[in-house]
Amino acid sequence: MQIIKLDATQSTNTYLKELSFEKELEDFTIITTRDQTSGRGQMNAKWESEPGKNLAFSILKNNIDVPIKEVFLVSVCMSLAIIDGLKRLGIPDLSIKWPNDILSGNNKIGGILIENILSGSKIKRSIVGFGLNVNQEVFEKAPNASSLKNIVGTEFDLDSVFYSLIEQLHSYLNKPIQSLENELYAQYHSQLFKIGEKSTFKNQHDTLFTGTIEKVSSSGKLIVKHENGDYQEYGLKEIQLLY
Repeated sequence: MQIIKLDATQSTNTYLKELSFEKELEDFTIITTRDQTSGRGQMNAKWESEPGKNLAFSILKNNIDVPIKEVFLVSVCMSLAIIDGLKRLGIPDLSIKWPNDILSGNNKIGGILIENILSGSKIKRSIVGFGLNVNQEVFEKAPNASSLKNIVGTEFDLDSVFYSLIEQLHSYLNKPIQSLENELYAQYHSQLFKIGEKSTFKNQHDTLFTGTIEKVSSSGKLIVKHENGDYQEYGLKEIQLLY
């Protein structure tokens, strides 16, 4: 494991990806920074982060050996590792909001961004990025956001949080995840926000509807049961859970 610490960078994912193309990096090389100036989440959403208050890091995972059609397994594994790491820090009421936001109660405290480099029909390597709100107290542009400090009421040592998470991520990402697919999905569904609850959604046409999250498919799509009893699969850009 090699850890590279930066004072500032636009994106730890971008930095690590470019570095991996420039030279051969050992498995589980990690880039972390105290100031990620252009952090991004799903669909290029801007990540609001105050310098020196939060965690932002990316991990290179080589030879992950998962077929492209089962690519969401990497996200499942990452989400579960983060949940385990945060539980060990005493963070309450944790869940995963599909596809891979980390919540405490109804508040978003972290987000995952995964970029895969492919070889044939398999994933050659994955760059797994994670941002966690740790000691930031005010979020002007994200009304549902919170931090570990806001939730627990005490300031956290960033290094302690970082190494707690890295320990769990190293354990989970080194598992033979394809052979553990059923077990990992069962754990993921047990932590899935609003699963089995009647909820309000907005589709890509901005139409609101009511339905119930049933599960997430092996391709990473959200399966929702509509009020008329029909089931439908939705991709990331096709549906938004309102909460």
